[in-house]
Amino acid sequence: MRAIRLNGNQLSFQGEHPPVELDGFIKVDVLTAGICETDMQLRQGYMGFQGTLGHEFVGLATSGRFAGQRVVGEINCACHNCPVCHAGHPRHCPHRTVIGILNHDGAFADSLWVPEANLHAVPDSLSTDEAVFTEPVAAACRILEQVDITAESTVIILGDGRLGNLCAQVLSSTGCAVQVVGKHDWKLRRLRDLNISTVELSDFQPSKSADVVVDCTGSTSGFELALQAVQPCGDVVLKTTVAAEQSLHLAPIVIDEVRVIGSRCGPFAPALQMLADGRVQVKNLISARYPLEEAQNAFSHAEQPDTLKVLFDVADK
Repeated sequence: MRAIRLNGNQLSFQGEHPPVELDGFIKVDVLTAGICETDMQLRQGYMGFQGTLGHEFVGLATSGRFAGQRVVGEINCACHNCPVCHAGHPRHCPHRTVIGILNHDGAFADSLWVPEANLHAVPDSLSTDEAVFTEPVAAACRILEQVDITAESTVIILGDGRLGNLCAQVLSSTGCAVQVVGKHDWKLRRLRDLNISTVELSDFQPSKSADVVVDCTGSTSGFELALQAVQPCGDVVLKTTVAAEQSLHLAPIVIDEVRVIGSRCGPFAPALQMLADGRVQVKNLISARYPLEEAQNAFSHAEQPDTLKVLFDVADK
């Protein structure tokens, strides 16, 4: 089958990569897959991953209870037998694989293998181009599981890229006051069109006043700025994962008693519902689409500052 493989930090398209079938898992024939910031960090050495990239996807299940249906898949493949899983935290199973990220070939291929328990059927009303955003929307929904955000809360989101946009839309659904800080007026304009407040980084004056600050910058500098913006006893939510090492000055966390929360993967069911009922708009985030064969061009495009989401069209939708 066709696949986009990572070997060291070298990305390559392989037209005849032998599939590695996983016993007990469902084969999913990929329709569309999206390039994520994490994919680009993996190329820089994050997680030390080697293999087929890709974890944002829509495909057709070839067997099981969703056979013949469009599906999306949660990316953490847990054992469901260990104490962590029994405690209700399968996303943190110490024995897990993570699709396209940790010991599990991903979705930049004709097919991948996913545990049936991870699959969710895509509603008929939801287009494939919208459904491919389920995983990052779910990551935004995770914040609502971790932090009590109400209509009275003030939230600052650092970063105007793909994830920052989605986090802003999801958190705005609570009725809270959200402001997005970014560097690109054309990206911020898309948020203003959704009635979400924005400010350019050059004009942003952090004042330790926000109840919650979410770092979606993808930069090592985002955390320091977040500490300047969050109020004492407030919450800083970290969404940024970078391959580079970074030094941290921890005294402000102690002095202001700031709660720092790592936030990763989230629930697919509410994400699909938000996409289906239009609370999260994603079609205008698609910047370009490529076939698998043009992997290098697709990644080069995704890395450009004027790009939001690049998709791979893997099969006819």
